[in-house]
Amino acid sequence: MDEQALSDLISKTAMLMEKFERNCNELDQRQQALARHLNDLAQTLPSVVRQSADSSLQTLPEQLLGKVQSGLEQPVGQYEKRLKDAGTKVSEGSQALAQQIQRMERLHKHLVWKTAGVAIGSMLLLLAGGIWLSTHYYGIIRENQMSAELLKAYNRADVTLCGKDLDQLCANIDRESASYAGKNQYVPIKPR
Repeated sequence: MDEQALSDLISKTAMLMEKFERNCNELDQRQQALARHLNDLAQTLPSVVRQSADSSLQTLPEQLLGKVQSGLEQPVGQYEKRLKDAGTKVSEGSQALAQQIQRMERLHKHLVWKTAGVAIGSMLLLLAGGIWLSTHYYGIIRENQMSAELLKAYNRADVTLCGKDLDQLCANIDRESASYAGKNQYVPIKPR
């Protein structure tokens, strides 16, 4: 893997983690705001209804109030019961929402830890890969340095491939420095 692709992968991973964290933070803030709003509504609803009922009942004249009170006592009792039941349901709903928010917070923390673990694991894997590649290429460079010395000697010599299938190395022998009994300019080199 080349450095550019590795850099792009790290950049994309970092951007993905930032986006995920922003989304989780926004979701957490929305849930907390909704829970506060629902809790406030559940607490103020019974008092608002009672206040409204009290103010409307106080405006009636005393005679009418007695007659209305006797006639409305049963429906008002039923209304109060339904109102109490509704308040209980709202309270239960807010408790369920609070529990769901707590579960979401735990899930969010779990996801953050998983993401951090994956990021750290990826970094360690990249580091291990980099170390392995460095040692591998250091060995190759070392071998090539040794081969380079041999190639320098080959470059100074006059050698070529020869034979039927060009599978043998032949050298041009300096005839002036040594005696030679052959006809060809190049002669095969003895294999090791």
